[in-house]
Amino acid sequence: MQQDDAITAANFARYDATASKGHYESFFLRANHPTRPLAFWIRYTVFHPAAGGGAPIGELWAVHFDGEEGSNVAVKREVGAEKCRFERTRFEVAIDDSALAAGRAVGSAASRGHRIRWDLAFDGDEPPLFLLPLRLYEASLPKAKSLVALPMARFRGTLDVDGRSVQIDDWTGSQNHNWGERHTDQYAWGQVAGFDTHPGSFLEIGTARLRLGPLWTPFMTPLVLRHAGREHALHTLAHLLRARASFEYFDWKFRAAGDDVRVHGRICAPRESFVGLTYLNPPGGTKHCLNSKLAACTLSVSVREGAAWSPPQTLSTQHRAAFEILTDDRGHGVPILV
Repeated sequence: MQQDDAITAANFARYDATASKGHYESFFLRANHPTRPLAFWIRYTVFHPAAGGGAPIGELWAVHFDGEEGSNVAVKREVGAEKCRFERTRFEVAIDDSALAAGRAVGSAASRGHRIRWDLAFDGDEPPLFLLPLRLYEASLPKAKSLVALPMARFRGTLDVDGRSVQIDDWTGSQNHNWGERHTDQYAWGQVAGFDTHPGSFLEIGTARLRLGPLWTPFMTPLVLRHAGREHALHTLAHLLRARASFEYFDWKFRAAGDDVRVHGRICAPRESFVGLTYLNPPGGTKHCLNSKLAACTLSVSVREGAAWSPPQTLSTQHRAAFEILTDDRGHGVPILV
Protein backbone atom coordinates (compact mmCIF):
# COMPACT_ATOMS: atom_id res chain seq x y z
CA MET A 1 0.00 0.00 0.00
CA GLN A 2 1.31 3.44 -0.93
CA GLN A 3 1.31 6.28 1.59
CA ASP A 4 -1.21 8.40 -0.33
CA ASP A 5 -3.58 5.46 -0.74
CA ALA A 6 -3.29 4.58 2.93
CA ILE A 7 -4.10 8.14 3.97
CA THR A 8 -7.12 8.29 1.64
CA ALA A 9 -8.48 4.97 2.93
CA ALA A 10 -7.69 5.51 6.62
CA ASN A 11 -11.38 5.84 7.53
CA PHE A 12 -12.86 3.52 4.89
CA ALA A 13 -14.58 0.52 6.46
CA ARG A 14 -13.15 -2.93 5.76
CA TYR A 15 -16.35 -4.72 6.77
CA ASP A 16 -17.89 -7.07 4.19
CA ALA A 17 -21.31 -8.25 5.33
CA THR A 18 -21.23 -11.15 2.85
CA ALA A 19 -18.02 -12.70 4.20
CA SER A 20 -18.28 -15.91 6.22
CA LYS A 21 -15.19 -15.29 8.35
CA GLY A 22 -15.45 -13.28 11.52
CA HIS A 23 -14.79 -9.55 11.66
CA TYR A 24 -14.88 -6.70 14.13
CA GLU A 25 -14.42 -3.05 13.23
CA SER A 26 -14.48 0.07 15.36
CA PHE A 27 -14.23 3.80 14.90
CA PHE A 28 -13.63 5.52 18.20
CA LEU A 29 -13.17 9.02 19.57
CA ARG A 30 -11.40 9.98 22.77
CA ALA A 31 -10.41 13.29 24.31
CA ASN A 32 -9.28 14.92 27.54
CA HIS A 33 -10.09 18.21 29.18
CA PRO A 34 -7.15 20.62 28.73
CA THR A 35 -6.32 20.77 32.45
CA ARG A 36 -8.80 18.77 34.55
CA PRO A 37 -8.94 14.96 35.00
CA LEU A 38 -11.97 14.54 32.74
CA ALA A 39 -12.19 12.48 29.56
CA PHE A 40 -14.56 10.65 27.24
CA TRP A 41 -14.38 7.63 24.92
CA ILE A 42 -17.02 6.83 22.28
CA ARG A 43 -16.91 3.76 20.04
CA TYR A 44 -18.97 2.77 16.99
CA THR A 45 -18.50 -0.97 16.30
CA VAL A 46 -19.76 -3.64 13.93
CA PHE A 47 -19.32 -7.22 15.15
CA HIS A 48 -19.66 -10.12 12.72
CA PRO A 49 -19.08 -13.54 14.33
CA ALA A 50 -17.45 -16.35 12.42
CA ALA A 51 -19.75 -18.73 10.56
CA GLY A 52 -22.22 -20.36 12.93
CA GLY A 53 -21.64 -17.83 15.70
CA GLY A 54 -24.92 -15.95 15.37
CA ALA A 55 -26.15 -12.76 13.76
CA PRO A 56 -23.93 -9.68 13.29
CA ILE A 57 -24.67 -6.65 15.44
CA GLY A 58 -23.75 -3.01 15.81
CA GLU A 59 -22.48 -1.73 19.15
CA LEU A 60 -22.39 1.78 20.55
CA TRP A 61 -20.13 2.35 23.53
CA ALA A 62 -19.55 5.47 25.59
CA VAL A 63 -17.59 6.18 28.77
CA HIS A 64 -17.27 9.40 30.73
CA PHE A 65 -14.24 9.43 33.04
CA ASP A 66 -14.44 11.83 35.99
CA GLY A 67 -11.27 11.86 38.06
CA GLU A 68 -12.52 14.75 40.19
CA GLU A 69 -15.57 12.89 41.50
CA GLY A 70 -13.89 9.50 41.30
CA SER A 71 -16.71 8.10 39.18
CA ASN A 72 -16.86 6.65 35.69
CA VAL A 73 -20.07 6.08 33.70
CA ALA A 74 -20.03 3.43 30.96
CA VAL A 75 -22.87 2.43 28.65
CA LYS A 76 -23.39 0.11 25.70
CA ARG A 77 -26.16 -0.26 23.13
CA GLU A 78 -26.64 -3.13 20.66
CA VAL A 79 -28.71 -3.18 17.47
CA GLY A 80 -29.01 -5.59 14.57
CA ALA A 81 -26.46 -5.11 11.81
CA GLU A 82 -29.29 -4.38 9.37
CA LYS A 83 -29.62 -1.03 11.18
CA CYS A 84 -25.93 -0.20 10.63
CA ARG A 85 -23.99 1.38 7.81
CA PHE A 86 -20.19 1.20 7.52
CA GLU A 87 -19.21 2.75 4.18
CA ARG A 88 -16.25 1.26 2.31
CA THR A 89 -15.51 4.22 0.00
CA ARG A 90 -16.03 7.19 2.30
CA PHE A 91 -16.00 8.04 6.01
CA GLU A 92 -19.58 7.46 7.04
CA VAL A 93 -20.77 5.27 9.89
CA ALA A 94 -24.29 4.87 11.27
CA ILE A 95 -25.63 2.62 14.00
CA ASP A 96 -29.38 3.08 14.07
CA ASP A 97 -29.87 6.82 14.70
CA SER A 98 -26.29 7.48 15.86
CA ALA A 99 -23.82 8.68 13.23
CA LEU A 100 -20.14 9.44 12.73
CA ALA A 101 -18.53 11.20 9.77
CA ALA A 102 -15.71 13.62 9.12
CA GLY A 103 -15.95 16.35 11.75
CA ARG A 104 -19.19 15.23 13.43
CA ALA A 105 -20.44 12.60 15.88
CA VAL A 106 -23.94 12.33 17.32
CA GLY A 107 -25.59 9.53 19.22
CA SER A 108 -26.71 7.97 22.47
CA ALA A 109 -26.47 4.75 24.41
CA ALA A 110 -27.98 3.48 27.65
CA SER A 111 -27.54 0.44 29.86
CA ARG A 112 -27.75 -0.58 33.52
CA GLY A 113 -29.64 2.58 34.47
CA HIS A 114 -27.18 5.00 32.87
CA ARG A 115 -27.41 7.05 29.67
CA ILE A 116 -24.91 9.09 27.69
CA ARG A 117 -25.79 11.30 24.73
CA TRP A 118 -23.27 13.14 22.59
CA ASP A 119 -23.29 15.88 19.99
CA LEU A 120 -19.72 16.67 19.00
CA ALA A 121 -17.81 18.51 16.31
CA PHE A 122 -14.13 17.83 15.79
CA ASP A 123 -11.31 18.94 13.52
CA GLY A 124 -7.56 18.88 13.13
CA ASP A 125 -4.82 19.15 10.56
CA GLU A 126 -2.51 16.23 11.49
CA PRO A 127 -2.11 13.44 8.91
CA PRO A 128 -3.06 9.87 9.90
CA LEU A 129 -0.62 7.93 12.04
CA PHE A 130 0.06 4.26 11.29
CA LEU A 131 1.18 2.08 14.19
CA LEU A 132 2.11 -0.72 11.78
CA PRO A 133 4.21 -0.63 8.59
CA LEU A 134 1.88 0.14 5.68
CA ARG A 135 2.29 -3.25 3.99
CA LEU A 136 0.83 -5.02 7.03
CA TYR A 137 -2.54 -3.29 6.71
CA GLU A 138 -3.31 -5.43 3.65
CA ALA A 139 -1.49 -8.57 4.85
CA SER A 140 -3.14 -11.59 6.49
CA LEU A 141 -1.06 -11.09 9.62
CA PRO A 142 -1.46 -9.59 12.11
CA LYS A 143 -5.17 -10.40 12.40
CA ALA A 144 -5.84 -7.08 14.18
CA LYS A 145 -5.02 -3.68 12.63
CA SER A 146 -5.17 -0.20 14.10
CA LEU A 147 -4.40 3.36 13.07
CA VAL A 148 -5.03 6.92 14.20
CA ALA A 149 -7.02 8.61 11.46
CA LEU A 150 -6.88 12.05 13.11
CA PRO A 151 -4.25 12.64 15.80
CA MET A 152 -4.47 15.81 17.89
CA ALA A 153 -8.17 16.22 17.13
CA ARG A 154 -9.95 19.13 18.81
CA PHE A 155 -13.47 18.49 20.09
CA ARG A 156 -16.35 20.85 20.84
CA GLY A 157 -19.94 20.16 21.81
CA THR A 158 -21.77 18.47 24.66
CA LEU A 159 -22.11 15.20 26.49
CA ASP A 160 -25.21 14.46 28.52
CA VAL A 161 -24.26 12.03 31.27
CA ASP A 162 -27.28 10.80 33.22
CA GLY A 163 -28.98 14.15 32.65
CA ARG A 164 -25.92 16.24 33.52
CA SER A 165 -24.53 18.40 30.74
CA VAL A 166 -20.76 18.26 30.21
CA GLN A 167 -19.44 21.02 27.97
CA ILE A 168 -16.67 19.96 25.61
CA ASP A 169 -14.66 23.07 24.74
CA ASP A 170 -11.43 22.41 22.82
CA TRP A 171 -10.70 19.08 24.45
CA THR A 172 -7.82 17.35 22.65
CA GLY A 173 -7.73 13.71 21.59
CA SER A 174 -8.03 11.62 18.46
CA GLN A 175 -10.27 9.78 16.03
CA ASN A 176 -9.19 6.18 15.56
CA HIS A 177 -9.96 3.12 13.42
CA ASN A 178 -9.30 -0.56 14.13
CA TRP A 179 -10.46 -3.85 12.66
CA GLY A 180 -9.63 -7.52 12.32
CA GLU A 181 -10.67 -11.17 12.18
CA ARG A 182 -9.94 -11.66 15.88
CA HIS A 183 -8.77 -9.61 18.82
CA THR A 184 -5.11 -9.72 19.76
CA ASP A 185 -4.69 -12.36 22.46
CA GLN A 186 -3.12 -9.97 24.99
CA TYR A 187 -2.13 -6.34 24.70
CA ALA A 188 -1.56 -3.02 26.35
CA TRP A 189 -2.35 0.05 24.26
CA GLY A 190 -1.45 3.62 25.03
CA GLN A 191 -1.84 7.06 23.53
CA VAL A 192 -1.07 10.63 24.53
CA ALA A 193 -2.56 13.47 22.50
CA GLY A 194 -0.56 16.35 23.90
CA PHE A 195 1.68 16.14 26.97
CA ASP A 196 1.40 18.64 29.80
CA THR A 197 5.01 19.62 29.14
CA HIS A 198 4.84 19.39 25.33
CA PRO A 199 1.27 20.06 24.13
CA GLY A 200 2.11 19.45 20.45
CA SER A 201 3.62 15.97 20.88
CA PHE A 202 1.70 12.73 20.21
CA LEU A 203 2.47 9.15 21.28
CA GLU A 204 0.93 5.91 20.00
CA ILE A 205 2.18 2.61 21.43
CA GLY A 206 1.16 -1.00 21.87
CA THR A 207 2.68 -4.03 23.57
CA ALA A 208 1.15 -7.31 22.39
CA ARG A 209 1.68 -11.03 22.18
CA LEU A 210 -0.13 -13.86 20.42
CA ARG A 211 -1.04 -17.38 21.47
CA LEU A 212 -0.01 -20.09 19.00
CA GLY A 213 -1.60 -23.24 20.34
CA PRO A 214 -0.14 -23.79 23.82
CA LEU A 215 2.70 -21.32 23.20
CA TRP A 216 2.96 -17.54 23.41
CA THR A 217 5.02 -15.30 21.17
CA PRO A 218 7.36 -12.78 22.80
CA PHE A 219 5.91 -9.34 23.51
CA MET A 220 6.19 -6.94 20.56
CA THR A 221 6.12 -3.18 21.10
CA PRO A 222 5.54 -0.91 18.09
CA LEU A 223 5.79 2.80 18.93
CA VAL A 224 5.26 6.00 16.96
CA LEU A 225 6.17 9.38 18.45
CA ARG A 226 5.56 12.76 16.84
CA HIS A 227 7.70 15.31 18.63
CA ALA A 228 9.50 18.53 17.77
CA GLY A 229 8.40 18.44 14.14
CA ARG A 230 9.54 14.87 13.45
CA GLU A 231 7.84 11.47 13.34
CA HIS A 232 9.76 8.57 14.86
CA ALA A 233 8.14 5.30 13.71
CA LEU A 234 9.68 2.38 15.59
CA HIS A 235 7.60 -0.46 14.18
CA THR A 236 9.72 -2.54 11.80
CA LEU A 237 10.89 -6.04 12.70
CA ALA A 238 14.32 -4.66 13.59
CA HIS A 239 12.74 -2.14 15.96
CA LEU A 240 10.50 -4.79 17.55
CA LEU A 241 13.47 -7.06 18.23
CA ARG A 242 15.23 -4.22 20.07
CA ALA A 243 12.21 -2.99 22.04
CA ARG A 244 11.47 -4.15 25.57
CA ALA A 245 8.29 -3.78 27.62
CA SER A 246 6.48 -5.16 30.65
CA PHE A 247 3.04 -4.42 32.01
CA GLU A 248 0.97 -5.47 34.98
CA TYR A 249 -2.05 -4.15 36.85
CA PHE A 250 -1.65 -1.19 36.25
CA ASP A 251 1.88 -0.16 35.42
CA TRP A 252 3.54 -0.38 31.99
CA LYS A 253 7.21 0.26 31.31
CA PHE A 254 8.76 0.24 27.84
CA ARG A 255 11.80 1.25 25.82
CA ALA A 256 12.43 1.37 22.10
CA ALA A 257 15.16 2.72 19.86
CA GLY A 258 15.94 3.49 16.25
CA ASP A 259 18.88 4.91 14.38
CA ASP A 260 17.94 8.46 15.37
CA VAL A 261 15.88 8.19 18.58
CA ARG A 262 15.81 6.42 21.94
CA VAL A 263 12.63 6.33 24.00
CA HIS A 264 12.11 5.09 27.55
CA GLY A 265 8.67 5.44 29.07
CA ARG A 266 6.10 4.53 31.65
CA ILE A 267 2.28 4.66 31.62
CA CYS A 268 0.36 4.00 34.83
CA ALA A 269 -2.92 4.69 36.58
CA PRO A 270 -4.68 3.57 39.78
CA ARG A 271 -7.19 0.72 39.49
CA GLU A 272 -10.12 3.05 40.15
CA SER A 273 -9.32 5.01 36.98
CA PHE A 274 -10.27 1.97 34.86
CA VAL A 275 -13.59 0.64 33.67
CA GLY A 276 -14.04 -2.98 32.62
CA LEU A 277 -15.66 -3.76 29.26
CA THR A 278 -16.57 -7.09 27.64
CA TYR A 279 -15.44 -7.47 24.03
CA LEU A 280 -16.91 -10.22 21.87
CA ASN A 281 -14.32 -12.09 19.82
CA PRO A 282 -15.26 -13.10 16.24
CA PRO A 283 -13.96 -16.70 16.58
CA GLY A 284 -15.95 -17.04 19.81
CA GLY A 285 -15.61 -16.18 23.47
CA THR A 286 -15.00 -12.83 25.12
CA LYS A 287 -12.10 -10.65 26.24
CA HIS A 288 -11.97 -8.11 29.05
CA CYS A 289 -10.84 -4.62 28.10
CA LEU A 290 -9.61 -2.58 31.05
CA ASN A 291 -9.93 0.99 29.87
CA SER A 292 -8.65 4.26 31.31
CA LYS A 293 -8.30 7.67 29.71
CA LEU A 294 -6.86 9.30 32.84
CA ALA A 295 -3.45 7.65 33.04
CA ALA A 296 -0.09 9.31 33.67
CA CYS A 297 2.75 9.03 31.17
CA THR A 298 6.42 9.97 31.32
CA LEU A 299 8.82 9.66 28.38
CA SER A 300 12.56 10.18 28.18
CA VAL A 301 13.55 10.99 24.59
CA SER A 302 17.02 11.34 23.09
CA VAL A 303 17.63 12.09 19.42
CA ARG A 304 20.75 11.79 17.32
CA GLU A 305 22.32 15.11 16.39
CA GLY A 306 25.04 14.32 13.90
CA ALA A 307 27.43 11.87 15.52
CA ALA A 308 26.23 12.60 19.06
CA TRP A 309 23.03 12.06 21.03
CA SER A 310 21.11 14.89 22.63
CA PRO A 311 20.64 14.91 26.41
CA PRO A 312 17.40 13.11 27.39
CA GLN A 313 14.31 15.29 27.25
CA THR A 314 11.37 14.50 29.53
CA LEU A 315 7.80 14.57 28.24
CA SER A 316 5.10 14.03 30.84
CA THR A 317 1.41 14.23 31.54
CA GLN A 318 -0.38 13.69 34.82
CA HIS A 319 -3.75 12.37 33.60
CA ARG A 320 -4.06 12.75 29.82
CA ALA A 321 -2.84 9.31 28.66
CA ALA A 322 -5.00 6.50 27.34
CA PHE A 323 -4.18 3.08 28.81
CA GLU A 324 -5.99 -0.12 27.87
CA ILE A 325 -5.27 -3.76 28.65
CA LEU A 326 -6.97 -6.61 26.79
CA THR A 327 -6.88 -9.89 28.66
CA ASP A 328 -8.45 -13.30 29.30
CA ASP A 329 -7.51 -13.05 32.96
CA ARG A 330 -10.42 -12.55 35.34
CA GLY A 331 -8.38 -11.66 38.40
CA HIS A 332 -7.74 -8.00 37.55
CA GLY A 333 -10.22 -6.62 40.10
CA VAL A 334 -11.77 -4.01 37.77
CA PRO A 335 -15.60 -4.01 37.83
CA ILE A 336 -17.04 -4.99 34.43
CA LEU A 337 -19.56 -2.21 33.76
CA VAL A 338 -20.78 -3.27 30.29
